[in-house]
Amino acid sequence: MRPLVLVVGYLGVVLSPLALAWLGDRPPRSFWDELATGLGMLAFAVILVEFVLSGRFRAISGRIGMDVTMRFHQLFARTALALALIHPFLYRAPFSPPYPWDVSRQYTLTTEFDGLLFGVLAWLLLPAFVLLGIGRERLGWRYESWRLLHGLGALLIAALLLAHTLDAGRYSQDPLLALLWGGLFLLALATLVWVYLLRPLSQRRRPWRVHGVRAIGLKTWELVLEPEDHPGLNYRAGQFVWLNVGSSPFSLYENPFSISSAPAAGPRLGFVIKELGDFTQTVGDIAPGTRAHVDGPHGNLTVAGRNEPGIALIAGGVGIAPLLGILRQLHLEGDSRPTLLIYGNRVEEQIVDADALAALARAHGTRLEHVLQEPDAAWTGHAGVIDAALIRRVVDAGAARSWLFVLCGPPAMMAPVEEALTDLGVSPGRILSERFKYD
Repeated sequence: MRPLVLVVGYLGVVLSPLALAWLGDRPPRSFWDELATGLGMLAFAVILVEFVLSGRFRAISGRIGMDVTMRFHQLFARTALALALIHPFLYRAPFSPPYPWDVSRQYTLTTEFDGLLFGVLAWLLLPAFVLLGIGRERLGWRYESWRLLHGLGALLIAALLLAHTLDAGRYSQDPLLALLWGGLFLLALATLVWVYLLRPLSQRRRPWRVHGVRAIGLKTWELVLEPEDHPGLNYRAGQFVWLNVGSSPFSLYENPFSISSAPAAGPRLGFVIKELGDFTQTVGDIAPGTRAHVDGPHGNLTVAGRNEPGIALIAGGVGIAPLLGILRQLHLEGDSRPTLLIYGNRVEEQIVDADALAALARAHGTRLEHVLQEPDAAWTGHAGVIDAALIRRVVDAGAARSWLFVLCGPPAMMAPVEEALTDLGVSPGRILSERFKYD
């Protein structure tokens, strides 16, 4: 029910301007003029609520998952773009000064330059803004630079749209609707204040220190943090945080990493980090004692509160990190349910902390199935990738009917595995997944 409440709340907010306009006493215009205005109002409302979706609020992402939240953010942004681009072309009334007998703008559209200018500028900026968001990785921009420009650009577009709406909008001349637009804009602005000022202030009061860094696989490291003068982080196994190491909490140098440690193991946080980008390539050089800051926990890839009779964990590459935290927590809690871990990598050297993982599997009684894409001649495990054929070989019918399945890995693995599990009869409610990327 929690996701449903969020969906209903979202629809209630974005549709509220339309509801107020409909309840007003202005006489209706032609169908096309009303549709044009409605699409413009809906696009603006969606854009303002987008600020909240991108604000990493755990009340939202903790219920539907951060990956789902950000996917919604992307889809709604594109929807708002389409609505905004279409809306001016649907008007049929002529652009004229207001006639004395047409004070409600029933038959004419405004020709006031300021109101139209703000709208035209927003109309031109919005496509570029959305396209830059879609193509960020292809452009090779640093995430930190893009994030700052993304936030400032969104605020600029929202301010232009607010000026356009209040100055040129027919229904926005209603004081109640104008107040609603102002309130939604302030909510968007407050989200930015929270993200760039208040949240960093909170992190500054709860710093962490690097306890140690060690190599645990091919170009893969384990980073361990310990809290400095505070009890640590209240999290569930399988969740993740945005991690900032060696920089001010007000800087934009932070990256999302899943927690590989277990809450029951104590206040230290462990992370599995693979060398991929600018920060990750320097993890091995981080000195113990380096100050760090943590924003989290986020995500809902967790088995806490689930009562299925067995648990299957399916990981690809560094996607083992949250599943490792889950398995460790199950072991420390003395959970006696049968467990299966299917773990795929390209070569054997990429297996994260292979000896410790094998020892944990033996201690907990977990069935461990390794899969390598490029095994050497001495390899005795599975060869290939985690696909439908392997799932059918490894997962028996009894598990498919009742077990919980937890997935984390690259996009190329996720979709085929989810489809294979569904074909085996696993209900969608028993498949928990988290993706590295969304689009």
